[in-house]
Amino acid sequence: RTPSSVAVQRSPSGGAADSGSMARSVVHCQAWRRLTLGWWFIAEPAATSAPPATGTGNGARANGRRAARTRNGGNGDPAYTSGAIQVLEGLEAVRRRPGMYIGSTDQRGLHHLIYEIVDNAIDEAMAGFCDRIDVAIHADGSVTVEDDGRGIPVDRHDKTGLSGVETVLTTLHAGGKFGGGVYKVSGGLHGVGASVVNALSSSLEVRVATKGGLWTQSYERGAPLGPLRKERGGGDGRTGTAITFLPDSEVFETLDYDFETLAARFREMAYLTRRVWIAFRDERAGPDALPRERSFCFDSGIEAYVRHLNRGRSPLHPDPVHVSEERDGASVEVALQYNGGFSETVYAFANCIHTIDGGSHLTGFRSALTRALNDYARRARLLKDGDPNLSGDDVREGLAAVVSVKLAEPQFEGQTKTRLGNPEIKGAVESAVAARLGQVLDEQPAIGRRIVEKAVTASRAREAARKARDLVQRKGVLEGGMLPGKLSDCSEADPALSELYLVEGDSAGGTAKSARDRRTQAILPLRGKILNVEKARLEKMLAHEEIRTIITALGTGFGEDYDAAKLRYHKIIIMTDADVDGAHIRTLLLTFFWRFMPRLIEDGRLYIAQPPLYSLRYRNRVTWLFTEEERAAWFEANPTAAEQGSLQRYKGLGEMNADQLWDTTMDPARRSLLRVEVRDAAEADELFTRLMGDEVPPRRAFIMTHALDATLDV
Repeated sequence: RTPSSVAVQRSPSGGAADSGSMARSVVHCQAWRRLTLGWWFIAEPAATSAPPATGTGNGARANGRRAARTRNGGNGDPAYTSGAIQVLEGLEAVRRRPGMYIGSTDQRGLHHLIYEIVDNAIDEAMAGFCDRIDVAIHADGSVTVEDDGRGIPVDRHDKTGLSGVETVLTTLHAGGKFGGGVYKVSGGLHGVGASVVNALSSSLEVRVATKGGLWTQSYERGAPLGPLRKERGGGDGRTGTAITFLPDSEVFETLDYDFETLAARFREMAYLTRRVWIAFRDERAGPDALPRERSFCFDSGIEAYVRHLNRGRSPLHPDPVHVSEERDGASVEVALQYNGGFSETVYAFANCIHTIDGGSHLTGFRSALTRALNDYARRARLLKDGDPNLSGDDVREGLAAVVSVKLAEPQFEGQTKTRLGNPEIKGAVESAVAARLGQVLDEQPAIGRRIVEKAVTASRAREAARKARDLVQRKGVLEGGMLPGKLSDCSEADPALSELYLVEGDSAGGTAKSARDRRTQAILPLRGKILNVEKARLEKMLAHEEIRTIITALGTGFGEDYDAAKLRYHKIIIMTDADVDGAHIRTLLLTFFWRFMPRLIEDGRLYIAQPPLYSLRYRNRVTWLFTEEERAAWFEANPTAAEQGSLQRYKGLGEMNADQLWDTTMDPARRSLLRVEVRDAAEADELFTRLMGDEVPPRRAFIMTHALDATLDV
């Protein structure tokens, strides 16, 4: 459990949630942290009445327009002259619009500051000048990143007249990565990373060790407090840069770092930059009141990464296929290994930057994989002349792969670099992967046969699933596109204002139908436990009635056919009983959404309802308690309640009447919802495989490791 990782989102009105609701959020976030799905607290304020109007009808609106024209000098528009044009100097633009540079000012933006400085150290490592990177989060919230690279230049820059250190930290688009030959490849392209960190920090101190000595300089909100000064001369020959910064609380919504998220990112960097040691230390008190520390270094690089992705699965071949070539001035490195599962796990990187939206390098890899396996299947007579070719979906079932390219002039989309656009890298990756994979399959025919047989089985299953899907779609057309009969839909046509409750059981579903706001809230009761899709092929999943009902009710399709624009409700709320069976049903639903509708989670559409555990009647008042901690705290504050009060434990939603369910769980003005988010996709994927997959030993090991952390309610 990692309490420090819990993120509490502010209510839409800008105010913080009440303490009781916040306690509920914290407890549930801790309980589910192991699934790496961050559940965010959503406090929905009661609707406020509009301010009284000064008049009614068109006459009042006309009077308002006349008054506005009078205030604006009679022309209806404010005076617009050159004096209204603002010129932002230096780093002022960064502080005015931080989202343009780091994406957001929440926890993700906070982490982005660390990534910017660490990425600079990784660039030194890729250039061959850095072997170790140390990252430390101090007790006061400041962060230190230190490397043993060459150090930022300290001599005077000809154009700015400042030292190289001050130029880099105070000037946007200043750096050594614009093709000057200092860096052959790098993740930094725009020269804004270090200066943005400086601008968004309340204080920053830089220390640069060169062969000529140690140099230091301090900054406050981007402005230097003095010139670069030399602390000592000579030195022991060691070089490097150390930057300590404290993010500005006036800019960021939170200064609470998530240790696990950062550690996962640094592990990823170590996989991609082999033999570089990354040491990460968090000096804040962890769950056991002690500092936490992780270190990462991998000799085999992305091969070790693929083995890590397949941990807890059943690999079809013992060693990953490794591709490493220099083509057209670019470095192409790929590692892939098949497993007995049904899902695809592929991560693509460019200059050690995770391109989460893929790009030309991922397109080239997929094209090469499909072509190489089809060519081999024909050569080995595993596909007959009349058989159709295997599709990309067929050959990627059960695939774990990492694609890493390094090139001199990468073309990323924006500062956040989520997609690679270089068209030339597609051909380089495609030719390198096709040649190496074809060679491995010819040299090791047993591996090739297992992979192709799995793809052929996937093709047959996919064809059966297509027929089942077409049958469902034709049935919907013939029946006029009717929604599932058990769905009690809402009358609101706008998806942004509509909610769908997935309710455990017909009994609770009936109560929810009586309690709901019929205008905006739809109810879909689910009978029993849905299929565990982690262990089932697509055609079996489509044969499961409850899953088909969910897919039909949402209207988006699933998998690669998922269309977010067709989503009928912008809030999908899972509402299950507060017992072990309810937790299991919730986990099965999360597994389905994660595997077949991940976009729903990425868009922030999936929520968890929070029904109360207890109702306490004391002194003619009813108090709702949502956690065991709330119950203990309430009785501690009211010691006489144990004798004079009446406490009722709710294990099922059906135990509450409609009014109680509305007041505690469904009323937007008073309810608490937890929003599901993915903080680390790789770890979430691995944990779903371990906990919900076919392999028993990894699940048993997980249970034995965390048995003492569990809170049983049986």
